[in-house]
Amino acid sequence: MAQFLRGKQAGVQHDLSNGLAPELFALDQVARYGINSQISALAYDPVQSLLAVGTSESRYGSGQIYVFGGNRVSVVLSLPGKSSISTLQFCAEKLLSLDSKNDLTVFSLDTKKMVASYSPPSKVTTLLTDPTLDYALIGLQNGDVIAYDLDRLALAPFRIANLWREHDPRARNLPVIALALHPRDIGTLLVGYPQGAVIYSFKQNKPLSNLQYELQPGAPGGIPDPISSRRLRMPQLTHAVWHPTGTFILTGHDDSSLVIWDSKTGKLILARTLQDVNIDQPGKILSGGSAHSGTISLTAPLFRIAWCCKQNSDDTGILIAGGSPMDTAIKGLKFLDFGQTPVYATSSWQVLSDHFAKPKSQYQLITPPNTEAVDFCIIPRNSPHYAGASDPIAVVALLASGELLTMSFPSGHPITPTNQLHASLTFVHPFVNVISVASVQRTRWLGMVEKRPRGPPILVGGAEATRPMKRYEDRNIIQTAHADGTIRIWDAGHGDEIENEAMLQVDVARAIGRMDTVDISHMSMSGATGELAVGLKTGEVAIFRHDRNRTFGQEVPHMHKNVFGLDNIRDRADPTVKESLLPLTLFSQPRGPVTALRISDVGFVVAGFEDGSITVIDLRGPAVIHEANLQDFTKTASRGSIRRSTSNHKQPINESVIVVEFAVMSLEGEDYSSILFFMGTNLGRFITFKLLPTANGGYSAQLAGTVNLDDKLVSISPINADSGSPASASPETVASLRNGFRLNGVVIVVTQAGVRIFKPAGAKGASKTWNDFLCDSARVIRYEDRGYALAGLFGDGSVKTYSIPSLKEIASTRLSDILNARRYSEAIITPTGDIFGWIGPSELGVVNPWGSGQDGTLSQDKLYNIEALLPPRPTISNIQWISGTQYVTPSDLDILIGGPDRPPSKRMVEQMRSEEQQRRAAGRSVDAAEPSSSGQEEGYWAYMQRQVQERTERLNIMGDSMDRLEEQSSNWADDVGKFVSQQKRKAVMGIIGSKFGF
Repeated sequence: MAQFLRGKQAGVQHDLSNGLAPELFALDQVARYGINSQISALAYDPVQSLLAVGTSESRYGSGQIYVFGGNRVSVVLSLPGKSSISTLQFCAEKLLSLDSKNDLTVFSLDTKKMVASYSPPSKVTTLLTDPTLDYALIGLQNGDVIAYDLDRLALAPFRIANLWREHDPRARNLPVIALALHPRDIGTLLVGYPQGAVIYSFKQNKPLSNLQYELQPGAPGGIPDPISSRRLRMPQLTHAVWHPTGTFILTGHDDSSLVIWDSKTGKLILARTLQDVNIDQPGKILSGGSAHSGTISLTAPLFRIAWCCKQNSDDTGILIAGGSPMDTAIKGLKFLDFGQTPVYATSSWQVLSDHFAKPKSQYQLITPPNTEAVDFCIIPRNSPHYAGASDPIAVVALLASGELLTMSFPSGHPITPTNQLHASLTFVHPFVNVISVASVQRTRWLGMVEKRPRGPPILVGGAEATRPMKRYEDRNIIQTAHADGTIRIWDAGHGDEIENEAMLQVDVARAIGRMDTVDISHMSMSGATGELAVGLKTGEVAIFRHDRNRTFGQEVPHMHKNVFGLDNIRDRADPTVKESLLPLTLFSQPRGPVTALRISDVGFVVAGFEDGSITVIDLRGPAVIHEANLQDFTKTASRGSIRRSTSNHKQPINESVIVVEFAVMSLEGEDYSSILFFMGTNLGRFITFKLLPTANGGYSAQLAGTVNLDDKLVSISPINADSGSPASASPETVASLRNGFRLNGVVIVVTQAGVRIFKPAGAKGASKTWNDFLCDSARVIRYEDRGYALAGLFGDGSVKTYSIPSLKEIASTRLSDILNARRYSEAIITPTGDIFGWIGPSELGVVNPWGSGQDGTLSQDKLYNIEALLPPRPTISNIQWISGTQYVTPSDLDILIGGPDRPPSKRMVEQMRSEEQQRRAAGRSVDAAEPSSSGQEEGYWAYMQRQVQERTERLNIMGDSMDRLEEQSSNWADDVGKFVSQQKRKAVMGIIGSKFGF
């Protein structure tokens, strides 16, 4: 009976939800985009071309690890417990994570699962891995270094006791601050402690030298404190890194000092800061002022240091985060390009000191105002060696705000993440302020491509899983407005295959001619034309259209052409972009922030402003065809309240439009259909306008009526009263109006307190009041071919669906366990039932209530590419070998750490198998040349055992050979000394003999 009465009142004669039943209501998690919390760690693998991002624990959930590859490849790895990610490192086919609870977790890139978790006996202070090793070296709070076997997934017997306590037994509080393997000799380890650094030899099992930075009285150091500079100081060490050739060592200290040492002799070559040199010399006056001036220049701490090199490892430079004066206006990363390193054997100490004191060039990789880079991740071209700093092409900086910034290296030019990084990373590159979703026709979206210059790809690894074919002709095209005034547009899909994975970028700041205070409030995209309307809080409305850039390659000045109330901004297109969504026209009037914006599929734009004014734009001109204010038609309103108005209801002072929708239908009492647009205000008024053609070929807007609903409007859904399909103003429908086409339509208007179905512009219809909770977002949706329903998000955290026209509840489920109920008002419901809502500050979830209870967020993408070969680790030079450097291979170090009784690792087995296959393919099999005594071929496991034994013997032979080489070198030096002494004696005797006439 309720269905019949409400249908009669609303003018809807059929049950449009007849095929929908509660058993069809099952929540599907379609996808998730963005980052769940603030980023705390970054890691990059140039071999697999993957980027790992770790987050910190927050009220939105535990820390997680996101691994991104090429295109839409993405995998989320979860920790066994709630904690924050502090360190991430790739090591061959594994990813290591160190969290805030002191747990080391090992993930397999192949299986995408956790394979081991280890809790060290003491607090972990630093972690070191090398892609050629099967071990992770762990620095502990007590100063020891232990090794974790990544192949056996257990603690190795190897341990390095506190090396600095051997140097200074009275020292206290000696945690390991830094660990670094020699870039060319893996048998040498650099260990950093607060008091200094130690160079340790695995082969000799002893420290080779100690590096301690001391400032004599009168030396300013990194911070020119007039009081402390009068005494002896030893700034604590915070960083320690190798020169790419291993010839020098750089240590960073808590006073922002950068100290360069000779790794062979332990001699201090230069102490400097980013601004000054020779800061360890007494009486040195720094650029920040005198040590006796009575003032202290505050300097930011050194957050991160990396010694980079080009393809030629002698061509180096230092990349530094931090270390700049706190009062510096321009902040960012600093790169000191030293150029070609002088030949160590033929260079004096002064030459080496001048080399590091006078860089060939300096680069400032600038970060946005009022923020600073606290960490960075270097993107090498192809090699993971040299501590991941070999021939960088870009750097991803982590800002103090938690945002990311990608810059070219070393120039520091910003790199847009569009078509370089995964769509989820764009949510923090920079932060997203506003989102919007449009249902764009598939053919239109496939034709919307962007042609802009781009450098070498950063992420190409992994392989996307096969997804179902397209489910709908219209695509869910999401628009994200960012804090820097850019909009990024991409296909979020329906949980199906995405044909066009490209991302478009719109530069709103350039379009409006202003780089600051570009705060976007609303966006609207046409599903038929792809045109985009953007509204700002400063009152501008900018229109963009996909087109070819007429000024491509030319930077032309803007010519103000205000025609029909609009400014032509085509000449503000980015000259480097050949084809994309380009600026078209701009409406700029001081009317306050844009509160509502809608662009139609037939070339009309309606914008509402905070002061109550509205503007209608016809894009065929383009021209402003109508301007009005809500106060102009206040008295014409008819009452159609869906609830009883209370006398003590406090209304906002200013009334403004907050909802706009276009439609084609017949108004009440009319026998023809028209182009209409409906507006809803924050005070509950529903306003109807007609767009009528004029004699000159244009259009005019005419008020058709207003209705008072006495509550804030949430949504307006015009539908066909006979079929339930949307009564949208499509190009096909508008074109058929010339032939007398009529559409019997009604509107479903949802307010916070209830819903009303009626035929505009009157007020008569069916209504329903929400019982206990307010509605935050609503829309009419369609489930396959079964029917239409009204879906809404409510304050109790639920999503509910109601039948049309009876407005009877079909089903309900709790959604606040997935989406943030406090941000339901920002959620968007699409015509297909997909709900886009915020999970956290930078994470967006997509769910659909008409599903089968599946979780589509579990990625099936592949990460590990077994065919991506690891390049060989750099080795020492011939000169270093001749000078006595005892070289140890990674295989030898495996035996030194794991012991001779350790079985071959999986990597060694694969290497041996590969070597055996190559030997057999080349016809050089050892068994074929020397058959065994039994006349049978040697077994594979016997072959591997023999290989391990031979490796052990070679390591011992190498040690004996090095000892003999040292002895022979000593004997040779003694012979040379004797020969020189004999020659000196002969020369002296010859001089004396000539004096006496002998």
